[in-house]
Amino acid sequence: MCGIVGYIGDGSARGIILDGLKKLEYRGYDSAGIALHAGDKIEVRKKQGRISNLEEFIANDPVDSTLGVGHTRWATHGAPSDINSHPHCNGDSTIAVVHNGIVENYVELREWLIKEHGVKFLSETDTEVIAQLIGVCYRGDLLDAVYEAVEKMRGAYAIGVIAAGEPDKIVAVRKSSPLIVGLGQGCNFIASDIPALLRHVKDIYLIENNETVVLTRDQVTIYDKERKEVKRDVFHVTWSAEAAEKEGYPHFMLKEIHEQPGGIEETLTRRLSPEGMIKLDGISLTRKELERFNRIYIVACGTAYHAGLVGKYAIEKFARLPVEVDVASEFRYRDPLVDEKTLFIAISQSGETLDTLEALRDAKSKGARILSVVNVVGSSVARESDDVFYTWAGPEIAVASTKAYTTQLICMYLIALHMGLERGALPMEEYKRILQELLALPDKLRKLLETEPDIREIAWELFLYNKNDVFFIGRGNDAGVAYEGSLKLKEISYINSFAIAAGELKHGTIALIEPGTPVIALATQDALYEKMLSNIQEVKARGAYVVGLAKEGNQEIGKRGNANRVVYIPRCPDEITPVLAVVPLQLLAYYIAKFRDCDIDKPKNLAKSVTVE
Repeated sequence: MCGIVGYIGDGSARGIILDGLKKLEYRGYDSAGIALHAGDKIEVRKKQGRISNLEEFIANDPVDSTLGVGHTRWATHGAPSDINSHPHCNGDSTIAVVHNGIVENYVELREWLIKEHGVKFLSETDTEVIAQLIGVCYRGDLLDAVYEAVEKMRGAYAIGVIAAGEPDKIVAVRKSSPLIVGLGQGCNFIASDIPALLRHVKDIYLIENNETVVLTRDQVTIYDKERKEVKRDVFHVTWSAEAAEKEGYPHFMLKEIHEQPGGIEETLTRRLSPEGMIKLDGISLTRKELERFNRIYIVACGTAYHAGLVGKYAIEKFARLPVEVDVASEFRYRDPLVDEKTLFIAISQSGETLDTLEALRDAKSKGARILSVVNVVGSSVARESDDVFYTWAGPEIAVASTKAYTTQLICMYLIALHMGLERGALPMEEYKRILQELLALPDKLRKLLETEPDIREIAWELFLYNKNDVFFIGRGNDAGVAYEGSLKLKEISYINSFAIAAGELKHGTIALIEPGTPVIALATQDALYEKMLSNIQEVKARGAYVVGLAKEGNQEIGKRGNANRVVYIPRCPDEITPVLAVVPLQLLAYYIAKFRDCDIDKPKNLAKSVTVE
């Protein structure tokens, strides 16, 4: 999920590209670089860290041009470093490439380039493979070379390419990753997103999938996959630069809630073989290895801990292995039973959560095998783990996590299904059925997001109660989702929310329910649906105002005497409802916080990455 910018014109390419990269830094933040056409060669400057590092580096070694491409990186292949930073070049630095996305067959292409063409690689990235491949295909025409190279590439990507021998041209390609073209007077631009260009242009082309673009100073030509010219209407941007970064959403949190179908799709499809089987990115968890473990710990903090609760349910259900979920900040202080027969699963969005990192180190020192689920490539948790399973949520800007949580759930389901199949605990027929249900989730989630106006209305009703206490209740899988919904509400609205397994209400907590108390009741588990209706009756008898959450078709929850308002989610198996059930709770929290005039993206006292104990 990186950001790319390109410019051709009569101005300072260096200044324009650096400015554009700053506007895209939310898309990637571990390194940045720029490639500029300088005479008969391409000059590259790149640096690990923030764009300010790159600016300082260029200031000490200045270069400029009227043609260039730039990149800000969110690492995928290869840890953040100067060498792995983009742009990347071919062997004699006559071709430079910036790239957002992934080339799935890069290992195959890399081996072919080494064997057949004697190519020597400097980095660990798939992007250098693109540059080397285009270099091998180049015979004097950059467009020809790009088309030939793209024919050999598989994956989802957007690229921008310049050649030393063609000082009047940028070639760009979009394949399932964002790409736009900015239209200026005597100049033209490419970028991953509108914010990079708003200072310079308001007219853009929205490039479609499988299209290739050739930019000169005075002309932009779009071609389809068969190299036929495509006509495109100009899109005129009317919003401000700040609004454009959020793509028109008032807050990053709301934008990221709506990005969840895409994040789930990415996390799923990247892990499926052509035969439709789960592949764990090189992680080896064979039956023999799984039989070696006598205990599994899932250890995490906050939202990631709540994902671990769902992960425990999935592993025990599909793999029939006992799992313990622990809060990372407490784990190592109770001297847990950890040895070489322990599988330790760490979950962290940033990969820098210190509590989780210290728990991981403690378990590793005692011989445990470490498997981590993280969103940031090259992070500390990732580097110190034996195996890493990356989520593909993309960068989260809002402090309150949304899309990282749902992609963590997907990762836990994939791990659980793989374990179940390897151990023989899960029949192939059931494995494929659940996998198909997972693949259907993005479209179901898109449908669910269409109910946002109704959820906003419910949030307004809850806000009008002006209560400082809200209760979340649920059973089975719903209990874990209730904890996450409660956390979201307290994080961004500062309301004292409390989550509890619904069956535990009568053991003390129900004493706090009084007339008008808001209760969010999750009833998405068919196996426990009637039990939940009874629990709803218990709080209704004490005067609670109940907002119910249930599957489509389960209408009893909305009948007289049960919930006051109901949100319905699309039907799916009980095991995977958390992916859908959490989204209305995210939206409820968002709108209640908005009505309370809270700073939603940057709530008080919180940070995105918690690097202190």
